[in-house]
Amino acid sequence: MILIHDLKKTYGSKVAVDIPEYTIAEGEILGLVGNNGAGKTTLFRLMLDLLKADSGNVTINDIDVSRSESWKNFTGAYLDESFLIDYLTPEEYFCFVGKMCGFTKAETEERIEAYSRFMADEIIGQKKYIRNLSAGNRQKVGIISALLSRPAVVILDEPFNFLDPSSQSSLKHLLREYNRETCATILVSSHNLTHTTDISTRIAVLEHGVIIRDIDNTEGTASEELEEYFRRE
Repeated sequence: MILIHDLKKTYGSKVAVDIPEYTIAEGEILGLVGNNGAGKTTLFRLMLDLLKADSGNVTINDIDVSRSESWKNFTGAYLDESFLIDYLTPEEYFCFVGKMCGFTKAETEERIEAYSRFMADEIIGQKKYIRNLSAGNRQKVGIISALLSRPAVVILDEPFNFLDPSSQSSLKHLLREYNRETCATILVSSHNLTHTTDISTRIAVLEHGVIIRDIDNTEGTASEELEEYFRRE
């Protein structure tokens, strides 16, 4: 379970995040949506202790992320290319991540094989550094590395960015299956309402750092409410 309590982050007079209380249950797929500047990435950075909050805290399974690093043992995340080591090949990078997780090279390769459909023969064996891959394939490397240890909590910021339609469809299937197999809690931010409603069991609408709508989507019925809201915007 993830609990956000009295979480605030400002930049001068601008409020980036202001969430008094919000709980994300184990096994939920939460879609976080909002226009540019809504605070989605800032919220994820606070949740991953990449930013210091002005007040409040985030706990993951009762662990305050700002006071302990033990939550990292069961959390995987990919926010942007700063998470990558771009002078390595994908194979080298995956081995590096696997080694950090305590896996042998063979164990890492076995885990990577599970994502062969998503990689679509465009990443492994290409003899390219990550920096020389397309933006979409760099995105895939980051997503796969976040899932490599099969974490119980997964946080992905705009994971559909740069992906072609086939890869977007593959990623939606991958995340749904991952959630079904592991009961992991998955948080995904996206500008794409269709992709968000396709995979999410719950959707939070963020505006100026505030969660203004919390929509149940277990039956896939949130689309109309979201379309109506963003038409008004």
